[in-house]
Amino acid sequence: MLKLKVNESIQDDVNRGVVRIDSKLMKEIGVNSGNIVEIKGERTTVAIADRSLPGDIGLNIIRMDGLIRRNARTSIGDVVEVAKAEIKESKKISVAAIKRDNLLIRVDAITLKRGLLGRAVLKGDLVALAGTRRRRPNMDDNRFFEEMFSMSMLESPMMGFGHLDIKFVVTDTTPKGPAFVTENTLVEFNPEPIELKEERAMDVSYEDVGGLNEEIKKIREMVELPLKHPEIFERLGIEAPKGVLLHGPPGTGKTLIAKAVANETNSNFTVINGPEIMSKFYGQSEENLRKKFEDAEKNAPSIIFIDEVDAIASKREEAKGEVERRVVAQLLAIMDGLKSRGKVVVIAATNIPNSLDPALRRPGRFDREIEIGVPGKEGRLNVLKIHTRNMPLFTRTMAVKEADIPKEYKDVVLGILESNSSKLPWSASNAEKRLTKYFKDNEDKPELKGKDTTEIRKFVKAVLNDMRVVQLNDLAQITHGFVGADISALAKEAAMIVLRRVLPDLKLDEGESIPAAVLEKLYLTHKDFTDALKVVRPSALREVLIEAPNVKWEDIGGLDAVKQGLQEAVEWPLQHPEVFTRLGVRPPRGILLYGAPGTGKTLLAKAVAKESEANFILVKGPEMLSKWVGESEKAIRKIFEKARQASPTIIFFDEIDAIAPRRGQSQDSHVTERVVNQLLTEMDGLNELGDIVIIAATNRPDILDTALMRPGRFDRIILCPVPDEETRKMVFEIHTKNMPLDKDVDIDKLVGMTDGYVGADIEAVCREAAIITLRDNIKAKTVGMKYFEKALDVVRPSASKEIQKTYEDLEHMFRRAKAKEMEQNRPSYYG
Repeated sequence: MLKLKVNESIQDDVNRGVVRIDSKLMKEIGVNSGNIVEIKGERTTVAIADRSLPGDIGLNIIRMDGLIRRNARTSIGDVVEVAKAEIKESKKISVAAIKRDNLLIRVDAITLKRGLLGRAVLKGDLVALAGTRRRRPNMDDNRFFEEMFSMSMLESPMMGFGHLDIKFVVTDTTPKGPAFVTENTLVEFNPEPIELKEERAMDVSYEDVGGLNEEIKKIREMVELPLKHPEIFERLGIEAPKGVLLHGPPGTGKTLIAKAVANETNSNFTVINGPEIMSKFYGQSEENLRKKFEDAEKNAPSIIFIDEVDAIASKREEAKGEVERRVVAQLLAIMDGLKSRGKVVVIAATNIPNSLDPALRRPGRFDREIEIGVPGKEGRLNVLKIHTRNMPLFTRTMAVKEADIPKEYKDVVLGILESNSSKLPWSASNAEKRLTKYFKDNEDKPELKGKDTTEIRKFVKAVLNDMRVVQLNDLAQITHGFVGADISALAKEAAMIVLRRVLPDLKLDEGESIPAAVLEKLYLTHKDFTDALKVVRPSALREVLIEAPNVKWEDIGGLDAVKQGLQEAVEWPLQHPEVFTRLGVRPPRGILLYGAPGTGKTLLAKAVAKESEANFILVKGPEMLSKWVGESEKAIRKIFEKARQASPTIIFFDEIDAIAPRRGQSQDSHVTERVVNQLLTEMDGLNELGDIVIIAATNRPDILDTALMRPGRFDRIILCPVPDEETRKMVFEIHTKNMPLDKDVDIDKLVGMTDGYVGADIEAVCREAAIITLRDNIKAKTVGMKYFEKALDVVRPSASKEIQKTYEDLEHMFRRAKAKEMEQNRPSYYG
């Protein structure tokens, strides 16, 4: 028998009835991967054993999900006893749904059996219907399970159950004791729901909260210990923590964490919503608040969760009415006078912590403030796994039918599909490498000995490159700034897209069931998620976010040096952050694009937004200015605040000279000077900028404030030059790409005739040539050379020799940055 410490499970194991144990420890109790183990906490339960993750080796831990923890009456951090289970094949099991308010559950026995097949169960266990497709890799060492699972079940798109979040309770098993469900087991559904009186059903566990592992650890030490082991604090002679304040943007999971903590600690959970407390009668609001706390103390251990605490506990000096002040005073008095030491913990949530009364934010009331921020890539991947856990995703096993696999290497193909399930689809460059590795690692297997692998390679590559396979890794990479609620909305929108696709086939009379053939079409592909991304945007940026423009690098002629500078500053840090960490440098934070009007500055910013897939905020300089004192600075501050919340973000300031001219020059109300000061502190002040890149465009860099032009603010100052002959030719080719040209059109000749023309001028020439053609003959099918020549008479060059020289001189000054030259342009103020 082993004694192991309980840890939370990984997302892929949730609801599968699987625990993970170090393989060395498994050998000690005579267990292989796929065998059943008995887990003894306050109660005994059974689960399928699997090898631990490489990082867990030697830690003496057992990973299990919330359901198994509930079945064993244990929690994270507790020690359980693990032994090999004496288990028999079940002849019959009875299952019932858990009683829920206003919910009547009916499930047919076939669906139940499909969901429980291969599951180890014990009377009284709670189970969720996770399909065999997700458990199969854990049973490779067990011959019984291998024979039991057929390919026909693996390829079925309906293995994702829509009702997987509904928990069932095993009411009886024949024979008694631990048993596993096989094809021969009779599964009965008891229509009478069971009410769990001794405790609540595990609606939300820690595994249902994605991407917040560190935050959950902090909350557990502040909340779980005082509720479950108050004697520790008594021994140490200190008072147990009484309150935790969770703050962060809306939708990050503050309420969900509170629910998970209540479930995992098996505590009474009381919710206080601000408006419910308020009453029109004198003294009633305070009494309502007192009553909530009294009820919690009677039912201790309790967690009181105050959602949107800023609604009832804002700063008293700013409160408009007397009632609000009294409610805050009552809350302060109750929170610092809890008699039930450590047995009632208050968790509060807000997204504007700075509006709370300062007296609340001290130890003794809210002992710890924990920020629940926007998740990073790994966090988003976890949340995606949670929200797609029950969805019928198009998977790698569905990309091939059993009948399509030649019999002689069917086992090999299935083995490759299973062993590489998290790395699909493969790119052409690494497919050969991975296949070679697989064949080398498994060359001793009977099905591979002495066989030519050429045909196998060809077949497997065709399967693995199927782009319909849902790639959660790719989705996590491109959903910058998405919080948990946004990812939930993304999953729902993808499902609605599938529904719209299938709806035309649904011509049903009332009461008629949906045919199985139509149901089989209900699965989600990768394209469904990418289409949903066009609709669902990060909630933190909805006020300021614009749709990513559809401009790619190849749509911009020439400007290679400028493109390179932008790629280094924006794309490299997003795609290869480890490179900058390795060299111990931070990537450029600001890029100033300057040049004559029409040279492509805004177009370059659009291409960066499209190619980098970062969130993109467009700031039009003049829109920032307001007649009200302080509003312009506030607008700048809010832009940066939102960008930090949803980083990585690109902020693009178009016509930045409108809001950041030199200080000390204007005779007006000094609004622009205050805006410049705000911009300087945001770009390189005490607050860390985070993963934000600032791109600005101007055609008057000479009037910008010089403090902006230093490294640390605008690290790169890049000229967008007037195009030379080679660049003009590329621009002509881009703008005539979809234009039917006459054979006499000579692009090289046009290039020679357009000296001083910028990109916008060349686009206007092409457009004007087409309009003159139609004016001459409305039925014309091609555009001839003479029309381009006429267009050149209409559209004149924007950049004269003098303008070009001005920008060349500016570039010379910025590049050399001589002290004397900078001194001549320095304003009269000191600093």
